[in-house]
Formats: sequence, structure tokens, C-alpha cells
Amino acid sequence: MIAFLLAQTIAITGGTVYPVSGPKLEHATVLIQNGRVVAVGPNVTIPADATRIDATGKWVTPGFIDGGTQMGLVEIGRVGGTREMYLQGDTIAASFNVAEGINPASTLIPVTRMEGITTVLAAPQGHLISGQAVLIDLDGATIEQMLVKSPIGVVANFDENAKDEGGGSRAGVAERLRRVFNDALEYSRRRADYNRGAMQPLSASAADLEALLPVLRGQLPLIAVANRRSDIETVLRFGREFRLKVILAGAQEGWEIAEAIARAGVPVLVEPLDNIPSYDALGVRYENAAVLARAGVKVALLETDTHNARNLRQQAGNAVSYGMTWEQALRAVTLAPAEVFGVADRYGALDVGKVANVVVWSGDPFEFSTGVEHVIIRGREVPLRSRQTELLERYRQLPPKY
Repeated sequence: MIAFLLAQTIAITGGTVYPVSGPKLEHATVLIQNGRVVAVGPNVTIPADATRIDATGKWVTPGFIDGGTQMGLVEIGRVGGTREMYLQGDTIAASFNVAEGINPASTLIPVTRMEGITTVLAAPQGHLISGQAVLIDLDGATIEQMLVKSPIGVVANFDENAKDEGGGSRAGVAERLRRVFNDALEYSRRRADYNRGAMQPLSASAADLEALLPVLRGQLPLIAVANRRSDIETVLRFGREFRLKVILAGAQEGWEIAEAIARAGVPVLVEPLDNIPSYDALGVRYENAAVLARAGVKVALLETDTHNARNLRQQAGNAVSYGMTWEQALRAVTLAPAEVFGVADRYGALDVGKVANVVVWSGDPFEFSTGVEHVIIRGREVPLRSRQTELLERYRQLPPKY
């Protein structure tokens, strides 16, 4: 159940509206009531008590969704007391849900939403199986007020960062994960024997094996982090073997096997500006997102640096520069991630009945010079204010020298 905070009646009038689910609408109105979109179009009756936002000459889109952050889970990367996304000492942490570690007062939240990002994935990090990711809106004083969906999926690592957990080898990573998945299935068949201690020890705790069962039953996605072509192929192999619902994250060499990813029906979370080769992805290239999209892969764009999540729109703009169409890029930061994360019935488009996460831009949101003029989350306009803007105002006029 989504909590709506002091939802207003708001009419955004006269703008060029990009619903994403359909063609753009010129000189249109978006009417918001009780936290939801109730009307979109050029001939909308506006209630007398509505707060009007004149968007003449402006662009209106759904709020952007970033699927690659640890928002609310980290404040200062090198200060352990501000990091909540990592469960120490547990290689298999499938039952670790990050939700209660989220800090609604994080100073990174207002900085991010001021750039048009209204919803983000908050994901765990580390280990073979990192834990459960959740989706949050960037407004609310409590975790309950922010949560959109918990969990979104279970995060597993197939990249080079997981090698230590697999004995130093990618083959060890695959063997360990396969053993854990098989043990979870065995646990589900023999709970009574497990509780009596009448079976051999399993490779993870009962809580973690239990948490893997929705993934192995296809009820919850496995968010698989993999970049090298061979690692991506391992993920696809696991998907077939265990009949998993897979979301592929990273996929820096995904363009090399785009058709195979498309045939498997696996959506991909991609950071378009990844272009620095590493031993994990020697074949990384700027055109990755465009090649995947042309092959028919559902692509959602992301910015993985939580402290710079505000740059998601620059990621999308660069994806357009390297071959995505503008429409594909807009969908890849709105409706596509909503579909990937299973919330498209409520998020990702300006459709009647959907949650009113709306942004009014001064122009094309993918242009560097464009500014955000209004941000509405769950039907409430949020102030375009952050610690940075407060510091700017504080020191706009320096005190006289003595």
C-alpha cells in the first residue's frame, strides 16, 4: 500500500506532455488528485480548487527511475558508519533485505530528485548473493512512506568481484551458486527432515534458503550482476537450468550476444557511459545500450554511482548520442524500469490511475542546459531544495571583512 503525503489537486497546464505509453500531447494538461493521475489531454476540466502549474513552453514527463543505486544506504563511501548495503561475514545473504537500513533523511535524496529522478532501486552489495533489493520513492519521512515494492528481487554476483567468494575462480562461483540453488530446492522438499537434523548440512542457513525459494519458483527475479560475455552466458545458462526470471545488471559486453539475451527474454540494466575496458569487460563500448535495444532487449538505463544518481538524464542523453532513439531512451528511464521491476501497473507513464510522479522541465530533459522546474512525487510537489542550495543561499553574500 502506497502512502500519499498531503496529496494535492494539481493541474499542470499548457505543456508538451510525454506520457511514454503513447504519443506526445501538445498544449496538454495533466490533472492530479489524491496522489494519482486522473486526466491527461488537451481538453481537461480543471477543478476550481486545483493548484495550477503553467507549463507553457515546457516539457512534462513521468519521474525518472534509476535501477542502480544504494540510495539511503550510503552517505560517505569511506565511512563505515554510513554504509548499510553490505552484510558482513555472510557469503550467501539471500534473506538480507536492505529496507530497514534506508535513511529517509539522507542528504543524497533531495540532490537526486532535484534532477527529475523520483524513484530508485536501493540494492545490497557484495558476496555471492548480496540480498534483497527494494524500490523506493524519493519522498517521505519514514521507510514505510517511501517504499514502492519490497523486495524487487534477489541480487547475485557473477562478475569478477565474486571470484574470492568462489575460491578465486569463475567456475567456483558458478559451482557455489548452483550448489546453493540445489540445496534450497532440497530444503523445500525436506523441511521436516531439516528441522529434525535428519539430513546432511546444507550450504546456507534456513533463512537464506527460504528466501531463495520465490526466485527458484519464478515468483521473484534474480538480479544477476555480470559484465563479461562468458559471465552473461553463465547467467543465461542458470536461467534455463533453474527456470529463473532473470534481470541482467551491468552487461558491459552484452552487445556481443544481444540476440541471445533477446531470445531468452532477459531485460538488462545498462549504464551507457561505461567505456573503460577492464579484465571484467574488455569489450565495453558506448553503443552497448543501442545495440541491445535494436536486438529487441528490454533496456533500462541507470547511473550506478549513488552520489551522482542525479546524472541519470546525462546517461540517457549519451545513449541517444550513441544510437538509441530519443523515445527509446525516455522509455528506458521511465516505463522500461517500471516493467522490469514489476510496477508498471502503477509507475513509469502518465496514464490515468497511475501514481503521480511527474517532472516539469524547461526543455528536452536529455540536454545538459535543461533545468527541472517542478517535481511531483505521489501527487505532492516537493521543494527544489537541498543541502547544496542551502549552502549557496547562505554564502551568496559573504560577510564583510574585518
